[in-house]
Parts: sequence; C-alpha cells; structure tokens
Amino acid sequence: MAHHGSVAGRYRISRLPLLLPVLLAVLVTAAPAVATVPLDQPAGARTAVTGVDRPGVNPTAGPLFFAGLDRPHSCSAAVVASPSRDLVLTAAHCIVGSGVGAQFVPGYSHDRTPYGVWTAVAAYVDPAWISDRDPEHDVAILKLGKQEEDGSQLGVEDVVGGNLLGTEPADHTGIEVPAYPMGLDDDPTDCRAESHHTGSYPTFDCPGYPGGTSGAPFLVALGPPDGRTYEYMVVGVIGGLHQGGCRDDTSYSSPFGEEVNQLWLRASTGATPDVVPSPGSSHC
Repeated sequence: MAHHGSVAGRYRISRLPLLLPVLLAVLVTAAPAVATVPLDQPAGARTAVTGVDRPGVNPTAGPLFFAGLDRPHSCSAAVVASPSRDLVLTAAHCIVGSGVGAQFVPGYSHDRTPYGVWTAVAAYVDPAWISDRDPEHDVAILKLGKQEEDGSQLGVEDVVGGNLLGTEPADHTGIEVPAYPMGLDDDPTDCRAESHHTGSYPTFDCPGYPGGTSGAPFLVALGPPDGRTYEYMVVGVIGGLHQGGCRDDTSYSSPFGEEVNQLWLRASTGATPDVVPSPGSSHC
C-alpha cells in the first residue's frame, strides 16, 4: 500500500508554439552537457564530488524537503534541462502555496549532500491543477535559486546535468524511476520496468514506491550507456491517477503533452509563478 508524498501531510494508505522552438534551439546550442550525467563527476561540475558510493544514485534526482533537512523528506524530484539551468520537475500534489523554501538535494544518500542543497524560489503548475486539481495535470516545476562559486552564478543543472523533457511513453517503453521513499538518512530506490497505460495515465509496476516517491521521474535512456555516461529524457513523474497510486507496486504519471511543454516554457522564461492549492483527496 502506497503513501505517495504530499506536503499537506496526506501520507495515505493509498498512495508555445512560437517561442518554444527558439528556446529549444538555445537549449541545444548553449547547453551541450544537457542530459549527460557522468556517474563519477557531474556535467559542468565546479566542485569536488564526495560521498556517492553507489553507482545507482542518479545525480539528477533527489528528495524534496519541506521542513528542513533534519525532518523526513516527503516527495521526489529531478532536474529538467532548460536554458535557465535551474528547474526541477515534481508532482503538483507535492506543492502547497508558493513552493518557496522547499529544498532539493540531488544525489542524496545517507544524509550526504554531495551536490549541494538547492532552495526553491518559485513554483509553476498547470491552470487545470489550480482550478480543479485535475489528475491529468499533476505536474509541477520548481525554479531553484542559483549558487555562487568563484564569482559565477551556477544553476543546479550546471552541477549535475539535466534530463531532456519528452512526451509520455508508448506502451512497452523501457523506463527507470529513481525515487526517494519518505524518510531521512536513506538511499533512493530504483527500478527498470516497461511502461503501459491505465486509461490515459502512463503506468509502471514495481514494488517499493511508497510515500515520498511522488514526483520521481520516468526516465528513458536516449542511448546505450558506455559505463560512465547516461543520457535520459524525462517522460513522466509519479503522480496523476490517485496522486500516484493506491499501492506501492503500481505507480502512475499524468500524461506529458503540449500542456507540460507550456508549463516548462513558463518556468524557463521566468513568468509569474503560481500559488498552488492543497491537493485534496487521492480517492484511494
């Protein structure tokens, strides 16, 4: 039985048309390291990487802490590539209010923060989530503050790389889902599975995705790994139907399509952020 995370304390026994091509061109030309994540040193890293002992720890993914690093984290997130190099994807039901102050810890493992702690400064969700908490739009993007190093302003993507934004996977697509079950001082869980659909919702079946895993990315490898470097596209996040699922062995995503592209465009261009309503019941 799942407890997919919600910052409102609902840990249930349930679990551009015109500007977009221009921004994508900027993304490709200005950020050649996008979606490239070396396991021993993050793309664009300017600081030493310490404390990551398990090659299964994906540095672009991490937990979200809403009440400080000394309290259990309650959702997951992952870096999405953007021209601003400071965005993470998660589930909309994880966010209540402005999202400001939420802390993202990429590559978190046993209380270690090898890639730093990054603080949200704005949140973006689809209008359909704000008006109706529509489960087909259970996606949020957090904009994270930059960090200064050697006189440069770095975004999280400069340190760990990012995942290209894609559209929902077809059935039988192989995906990986690094996620952080709710807790403290812990390791992520990860699973490789084939996606399928439950109605309109991309779905995968793997045990071990309880509370805290909401917002974790559905990742599709863009090419075969060479032993050091992996390239991924994010095609979903745990959420959507029943806010991610009523059981910890079946998880869902809202379908990724043009609305998610528009959401990404707003966040990438620093549009007016949103105030996110409480998610309400998961109906499990």
